Amino acid sequence: MTKIKIVTDSTADIPASLVEELGITVVPLNVTFSDEESYEDGVSLTADQFYKKVEQSGIIPSTSQPTPHQFEEVYRSLLDEDSTIISIHLSSKLSGTFQSATIAKQAIDEENVIHVIDSKRASYAIGIIVVEVAKLANEGKSLDACLARLEELLDDTNVFFMVDTLDFLQKNGRIGKASALLGTMLKIKPILSLSAEGEVYSHEKARGQKKALNRMIELLKDQYGTSPIHLGIFHAVNETLAMEMCKRLKEEFDVQSDVITSIGAVIGAHVGPGTIAIAMAKA
Repeated sequence: MTKIKIVTDSTADIPASLVEELGITVVPLNVTFSDEESYEDGVSLTADQFYKKVEQSGIIPSTSQPTPHQFEEVYRSLLDEDSTIISIHLSSKLSGTFQSATIAKQAIDEENVIHVIDSKRASYAIGIIVVEVAKLANEGKSLDACLARLEELLDDTNVFFMVDTLDFLQKNGRIGKASALLGTMLKIKPILSLSAEGEVYSHEKARGQKKALNRMIELLKDQYGTSPIHLGIFHAVNETLAMEMCKRLKEEFDVQSDVITSIGAVIGAHVGPGTIAIAMAKA
C-alpha cells in the first residue's frame, strides 16, 4: 500500500502535539530582526519568544520563505518506492513558499508522486486543512480519497480575523499609513479575511472589538448555519479571549473538533500581538 506523507510549512501554526501525533513534516520559514539576528520559525524561535522579542525591541521583523533546496532535502528524506507526498502551503499571494516547493518538486519528481498545493490561506486556516488530510492519511485512505477531501476543504474552509493594532499590516504593505492612523484614532476594527485568490482583504469594518467579534460570528453563521464543522481559533498573545470564543462557538455551532493555537512568528510579524482569528471547515 502506498504511504501518504503530509508536508506543510511553519505558517500553518499547527500545535506541536498534533504535528507529532499525525506525523506531519513542517518546513520552517525565517524571521529576521537584523543582519545578525535571524531565526527559523517554530524551531529556534517559539511564538512566545517572538512576541516577547518584538515587545522588548520594538522591531517589526522581516520574513522569508524556505529555499527550494530545503524542500528538496525534505522531499528526498520522505520518499521511498512506496510513498507519495501531499505538500500544502501558505498562500502564494503572501509568500514565495509555494513557489520554492514547486521548484523542488520539478527538480526531483520524475514519477509525479509529490503533490504541491497552494492553500490560498494562512496560519491555522491552512492548519485546519492539513490536519484533516493528515488524519485521513493516517487512517490508510487512498491518495485519491485524500486529494478529493483536500479539494473539498479548499472550497469549504473560511477564516475571519481581527488585529489589535494596524501597525504591522501597515508596515507590511497591507494597508496605507493614513488608513492605519485613522483606524487607530476611531477605534475601527477591520474584519479581515482571505480572498479566493489568497490575498488579505478587509471584509468590512466595525467600531470596537466586541462588535467586530459578534459580526465575525454572524458571517460564519451565514456560511455554515447548522452544518457540522471543524473549528480553529488562533491568536497572538490573546489566549483568554481565544478560550472564551471557543466556548461560545461550541454553544452556537455543531462543532465536531476544535483547536486553539498560537499564531507563530512569521504570521505574527504581519498581524501583530492581540490578533484573534476564527477558521471553520465543513466536517
